[in-house]
Amino acid sequence: MASSSHDRFRITGGCRLQGEVSVTGAKNSVLKLMAASLLATGKTTIRNVPSIADVEIMSDLLTRLGCTVLHTDDTVTIDVP
Repeated sequence: MASSSHDRFRITGGCRLQGEVSVTGAKNSVLKLMAASLLATGKTTIRNVPSIADVEIMSDLLTRLGCTVLHTDDTVTIDVP
């Protein structure tokens, strides 16, 4: 299948997704998870978060988008309205 800017995925279903996923504490994983938190309303908790400038910048961006972002030790909780 050729990729184009018009490709889309439609996901339908009646089951709420929830649970835990274990990933590395690498910057690349954390930043993607923080961005993905925008796809769901409510709280997303990410543990084993490195204390680096990129995480602070992403937290600021999420806050500017209306999210509440709380940092506690190596944990970030993102609340999407």
